[in-house]
Amino acid sequence: MEIYNLVSLSGIFVLLGFAWILSNKKRNMNWRVIIWGIGLQLLVAAFIFIVPAGTKLFLIVNDVVVKVLDSASAGARFVFGPLAIPPGQTTETGQQSLGSILAFQAFPTIIFFSALIAILYHFRIMSLIIRVFAYVFTKLMRISGAESLVVASNIFVGIESCLTVKPYLARMTRSELCTVLTAGMATVASNVLALYVFNLIDVFPTIAGHLVSASLLSAPAALVMSKIILPESEEPETLGVHVKPFYEKDNSVFEAIINGAYAGVKMIVGIVALLIAVLGLVALVDLILSSIGQYVNPLFGFEGQWSLKAIFGYIFYPVTIVLGVPPSDAGVVSKIIGERLIVTEVVAYNDFAAVLEEGLLQHPRSAVITTYALCGFAHLASMAIFVGGICALAPERSRNIGAIAVRALIAATLACLLTACVAGTFFTKGSILLGT
Repeated sequence: MEIYNLVSLSGIFVLLGFAWILSNKKRNMNWRVIIWGIGLQLLVAAFIFIVPAGTKLFLIVNDVVVKVLDSASAGARFVFGPLAIPPGQTTETGQQSLGSILAFQAFPTIIFFSALIAILYHFRIMSLIIRVFAYVFTKLMRISGAESLVVASNIFVGIESCLTVKPYLARMTRSELCTVLTAGMATVASNVLALYVFNLIDVFPTIAGHLVSASLLSAPAALVMSKIILPESEEPETLGVHVKPFYEKDNSVFEAIINGAYAGVKMIVGIVALLIAVLGLVALVDLILSSIGQYVNPLFGFEGQWSLKAIFGYIFYPVTIVLGVPPSDAGVVSKIIGERLIVTEVVAYNDFAAVLEEGLLQHPRSAVITTYALCGFAHLASMAIFVGGICALAPERSRNIGAIAVRALIAATLACLLTACVAGTFFTKGSILLGT
């Protein structure tokens, strides 16, 4: 095992220790959750990165996702024409791409995958898969069936996962509620995952497989971090009980497609609104910081640009080293990981794609670790979305959810970083999982 693999392995314990320091009730630790959560992560990562059968399965999943994504762009090309053609590609009729246009090339994939997930729900395929994952979490970790169901749902969907436990939300404990929020922010929805694949596939051929494995690894990581940050001190209503997901089934497959597509459109509108608002506000703050820097730098002999990205780059630099990123790449990676907290993972992945395209990373493991560290909705905008969703479903929880949400955001951020450490522990330079 290389030195950086050992650094990533030790990073697991560093992150767990930091979470323990932030815990509000250190004596109430559920060691079963922690041991089984880390154990499941290590087992899944070892199967994917080391076992030949797991590696082959990884590559098959990657190829399937890429081919499905190619099918997803067919409708966009018909509607938007050359605007929807990815950069550098030419259609069978000779139409050439006009360059990278996020709105017409990447966002339509969200609509397609939302409809696809709705179809899987209609035929109860998705419900069956979610119940299997929830059963494993409840059985091994002895947590409530409701929070297990939410965590399992978040492997595949986003804010919609809260609907699966709608009857239980109002009566959940503070720890359960923290787990629900943490799982939502530590994972990514499959339809948004397609957006990241679309943006990175040209510079990172096996990105789809890595994002799928990151979604699987982040689920137990969310459980571990949420139960350390806010341990259980009450008696959950569904403790050790396997509950069925609550959802309203569509009358036909066509209705499922329509509702799924509409849900995708709503998500796109939400993403666009957030990007416009957040990026505009960040630009304004950067303008103010830059103005301050013009006076402070000459006065104290400082150098460098004053911006939120630079500030969070410094804050997350030690964390990036702990993840197992080589020091030569840590400066670049820390800025990308740090900015996710403010400008959302969509912007962070776009900047990550630009970094890969420009060849700014010297070590292959840096790209893999960054991919896993960014794979989650752990940012301020997402926290507001999930809190708003829960309050809409259970208005009774609006009074005490603020403090829980902040702890959940910290837990979700640590969960994403924990997943990156696990990936860094098993990844080697010669791994075929990197692609060429």
